[in-house]
Amino acid sequence: MPPTLGQVTQWFTDAFRTEFEKQAAQIGRFNLAVFGKTGVGKSTLINAIFGEPVAATGIGDPVTLDTHLYLDTRGTLGLVDTRGIEIGRDDAELIKEVSKYVKQMRGKPVSEQIHVAWYCVRGMDRRFEEVEGTFIRTLHDLGIPVLVVFTQVPMHDGQYHPDAVELARLVEAKNLPIVGGRPFMTYAMRDQFTGQPPYGLMDVLQATFHVVPDAVHAALAAAQTIDLQAKHQAAQRHINATVAAAAGAAAVPIPFSSAALLVPMQLGMMGRIAHLYQLPFDRAALLAVASTSVATTLGRTAAANLLKFIPGAGSIAGGVINASVASGFTLAMGQSWLTVCQRAAAGKLPTSVDGVLDSAAVKKLFEDEFRKRMPTIRRQDEK
Repeated sequence: MPPTLGQVTQWFTDAFRTEFEKQAAQIGRFNLAVFGKTGVGKSTLINAIFGEPVAATGIGDPVTLDTHLYLDTRGTLGLVDTRGIEIGRDDAELIKEVSKYVKQMRGKPVSEQIHVAWYCVRGMDRRFEEVEGTFIRTLHDLGIPVLVVFTQVPMHDGQYHPDAVELARLVEAKNLPIVGGRPFMTYAMRDQFTGQPPYGLMDVLQATFHVVPDAVHAALAAAQTIDLQAKHQAAQRHINATVAAAAGAAAVPIPFSSAALLVPMQLGMMGRIAHLYQLPFDRAALLAVASTSVATTLGRTAAANLLKFIPGAGSIAGGVINASVASGFTLAMGQSWLTVCQRAAAGKLPTSVDGVLDSAAVKKLFEDEFRKRMPTIRRQDEK
């Protein structure tokens, strides 16, 4: 007796969960250390780039009072935030504490190490004390790239506030070992009173991408929320890699082997893209079920082949999947799924009046995207 629709859906969900979790482990975690005096706006900066509410924010009492580590819900972001440096109080103790922590982390796998530090200074403070320069040099000596980020710097007609410009000159004159040799000017959140818009966040993020290890680029792309092109490029790289692997798997002249290899690859591709767009498993699984149910009707797909492996679902007709068909289908599937994830992350997928996902609309979106791409079987370059 063939399996019921409910059994097939449960099987697919379980298989997708396995690949989803594997991709989480492969992506790993980007670890960012954020330092600076109390109240300079570290939390506001972090939330602006990585999304609310990664770090707690507030008005009045300082929020980041002690050493703590924040991890987002999928583990793609590790945030190390120490107590703000209080000049003349516990400088030596704090430097010792940070040095010990960094050295302990150094023996961990790359996904556990600190990859970059942001040292935050309020741009209008008009002072940068010697202990701050010493602290930055200590971080550099520990092997951590350091960005100096000026926060809350007003800008008018494209010109930074003169006080911030003067402070930047002072910092540059110290010849500190910092990324770019200069501070990065930023304003993280629109000021509702003055109308000052945010700026400078992309500069900080792009400089961070430039100095962190390649192994954590995917984790950083997934964790941040302001550079959608970085997410798209990371997704496209993985799609292209999966397309090449699919062609290789389909070229194996062993009946049934290509289908058995293709399915985990394609589900893994879907899991990776879902992570890049910060889709939690439950939502990603619903979208994947709706999307792949369309794929089974559009051609010789991984989902269709895999269903035939389920006991009672019937025998496989045919044998080896043609390499060009496998790669072309995988490309169309990956890019169609990328569109679904992009729409989901942007909140642009239709829902019913009670907020439930409209599966029929997801199916149509995936089918429309798939049909546009399937006729042309070729590898597309990253855009």
